[in-house]
Amino acid sequence: MSEISLAIPQGVIDGLPEDSQATTQDVQRAVSGIESRLNAEIEDADGTAEAASVVVDAIEFLEDRMERYDAFVPELRAWGQSPIYAITWRNLYAELIAQLYDHEWLAEELDRERNYRIVEDGIRFGG
Repeated sequence: MSEISLAIPQGVIDGLPEDSQATTQDVQRAVSGIESRLNAEIEDADGTAEAASVVVDAIEFLEDRMERYDAFVPELRAWGQSPIYAITWRNLYAELIAQLYDHEWLAEELDRERNYRIVEDGIRFGG
């Protein structure tokens, strides 16, 4: 298993106002923290299946955060506030999820683990 490498898409940074250096630094710290935490847990994993389980946990966390920020967008607009920071974080989390699936050694295992969790949660297909 190789290490996971995550990057901040330039589009996420370009979408921020010019005076957003603090947010840019927060985004960089967040991506770095997620990447280092995932790599540490993958290193401790006893195989690809266990590593995929760790990454799926992270994907589920990122999806929850993405949905939370997405819910803020219309609320902020309704109050006359700019939703740019909520959009930035939402887009960042979506991009990170896509980057995790881009790792060839991991993509198939991620699908397998996600399908396993769906069935394990009691959802059965075909009646």
